[in-house]
Amino acid sequence: MAANIIPGIDNKLVVIDAQPLDQNPAAVYLASLTPAGRRSQDNALRTIAQILTGVGDWRGVPWAALRFQHTAAIRQRLAAAYAPATANRVICALRGTLKAAWRLGQIEAGDYTRAADIAPVNGYRLPAGRELSQGEITALMANCEADPRPAGARDGAIIALMYAGGLRREEVINLDLTDYTPQDGRLTLIGKRNKQRTAYLVNGAARAMADWLAVRGDNPGPLFLAISKGGKIGSERLTTQAIYNMLARRADLAGVRKFSPHDLRRTFVSDLLDAGADIATVAKMAGHSSVSTTARYDRRPEAAKAKAAGLLHVPYHGRGMGI
Repeated sequence: MAANIIPGIDNKLVVIDAQPLDQNPAAVYLASLTPAGRRSQDNALRTIAQILTGVGDWRGVPWAALRFQHTAAIRQRLAAAYAPATANRVICALRGTLKAAWRLGQIEAGDYTRAADIAPVNGYRLPAGRELSQGEITALMANCEADPRPAGARDGAIIALMYAGGLRREEVINLDLTDYTPQDGRLTLIGKRNKQRTAYLVNGAARAMADWLAVRGDNPGPLFLAISKGGKIGSERLTTQAIYNMLARRADLAGVRKFSPHDLRRTFVSDLLDAGADIATVAKMAGHSSVSTTARYDRRPEAAKAKAAGLLHVPYHGRGMGI
């Protein structure tokens, strides 16, 4: 049924009957993304649906009926409720869906242009998460190295790859055996927005991969395979959840404080910059589309600020409480 558009975001749009997927702008937009991007932007579209209709289901949103007053109000809500990076990711999904509606002939060019003409949300937040210390990386690798089961070799190779190559979980699970060249340690992978890049495994990372390949064998298929509790190597590709669970388990066994999979990637970038690597090169290695993204993980300015703060003297000696 047609949507009854009510001006003002506080009045929800009327939910429409779900369209066929090939005619739903949101579905068409999501289909154009990589699997990793699809998951992320699906959540973004659910956020928009909740704002517009009070129901977190994008299938019932009358996308083609959106006008500038609606998209401007969405931006206002996002700016008030979310960090700039998150708000802009949702705005990106909104623009992509509107563009799909225009391409499907459901919205006039002028209406599409005006609805999509909303400014990004400005601002800056320090990236969430933490860096792992070299001692923590060593403890994780030692735990895997001491594990004689096939899972020990596989997990050690994955952790080495995520730290030394800066790979995301999605990038790890999508690797095939043919993507790695042991002779020069070259790894070819597909990252966000379907962009191809290379990573190089050297020293301990290359040795960890060699140990896994010796256990895995040379059968074609995914580079990293599921392993049963009994230690039998299967043929199924790992999932991102399996990577998350594995890292949590290894952290517990190694006595390492809880960390997220992305924290290994964060540590990769930070450690390279601390070691003096050129930031433009690190951005390419990480698959960042902008050097400004890489700069968010640069610890050197923070160290300089902490050192500068120490130049000031506050003449306070405590209240005799042993401080």
